[in-house]
Amino acid sequence: MGVLTGLPDLLRELAPQVLAAVVRRYGDFDACEDAVQEALLAAARQWPGEGVPAQPRNWLITVAGRRRVELLRNEAARRRREEAVWHEPAPAPRGDDELALLLLCCHPALSVPAQITLTLRAAGGLTTAEIARALLLPEATVGQRISRAKKRIRDTGTRFAMPAPNEIGDRLGAVRHVLYLIFNEGYTASSGELLHRVELTREAIRLTRQLHRSLPEDGEVAGLLALMLFTDARRPARTGPGGALIPLAEQDRGRWDAALISEGVAILTRTLSRSLIGPFQLQAAIAAVHDEATRPEDTDWPQITILYGILHALAPSPMVTLNRIVARSMVDGPAAGLAALDELAGDPVLGPHHRTAAVRAHLLEMAGAAAEAREQYRTAARLTLSRPEQRYLEARAARIVVPGL
Repeated sequence: MGVLTGLPDLLRELAPQVLAAVVRRYGDFDACEDAVQEALLAAARQWPGEGVPAQPRNWLITVAGRRRVELLRNEAARRRREEAVWHEPAPAPRGDDELALLLLCCHPALSVPAQITLTLRAAGGLTTAEIARALLLPEATVGQRISRAKKRIRDTGTRFAMPAPNEIGDRLGAVRHVLYLIFNEGYTASSGELLHRVELTREAIRLTRQLHRSLPEDGEVAGLLALMLFTDARRPARTGPGGALIPLAEQDRGRWDAALISEGVAILTRTLSRSLIGPFQLQAAIAAVHDEATRPEDTDWPQITILYGILHALAPSPMVTLNRIVARSMVDGPAAGLAALDELAGDPVLGPHHRTAAVRAHLLEMAGAAAEAREQYRTAARLTLSRPEQRYLEARAARIVVPGL
């Protein structure tokens, strides 16, 4: 028996490996996922008192397999076949199993919210309650979403296997997108009292590392991992006392995680030298320029502006447009940025977005338009659902001194 340390992390790491092995052996994702969850609960109950088995993964596979066989034994039509399977040795996970599991969780028949929830449950190993807390949803809602997702996969008749080569590209794009959404929600929670939901960023990074190990030659997977590392490296300096938000320009860069930055640089350097450039690699390159500046005034804004221009041409999006305007204003001055923002007034996404108002407030403050800046900070505070962002924006508005008032 091994020494019991970090049991929750161990079970979370093993969960997708066990699920992949059990689904590959028995099929029927829905029932196998339930069996694996029961095996994890059994481990959580037994291992603290008995210790971790020498081969914990095989222990979980065996227990989950027994539970799956018990379920199958209740199905008369399958009893004979499963009695034979019962005596087979537990299957060892294959190298591509975890990749196949991620691709299954991001099946094109599922909505993006369903893909996110199922990925966190099946590939991330989070319980329904943990997912509900992380996403700020009722536990019943998460449970229903997981059940519907598993039923949808079952109804499509999809088998647990690697998709055909011509299908992997599109499915892999969905996997990268889902992992990116999970990370972003953890790094800047879209609503609630907390700015960070560390359990989400941690899982996103862990799963992306896993994906990168499976597909080391995929430049966009490498770029996504590097982007996550560069971004997460700043987290220790991103909040102050009481969880107050500290913007990038005001952070104590000595608190940034140098090891994560070095790892990100190494990954990005390797991938840029041997693969076609993609959106995640460009975003990682932008993050690297920020992280390599020892002081805010050392930031190479001309280079960031160029990178955002390429990103905008390759993969335009509302946030890329907004960030490109910020970069341009740091090179050409606030007036150029404000003029570009004026052109977005009728944009259905950016026009009413709190970040657009926050950027406008910042540029107005840079331009010396104190009253207008204060009003825009207040507008941004009203529009955001994140309490840390709201408090930060209200504080920025309060500290502006308007002459004559």
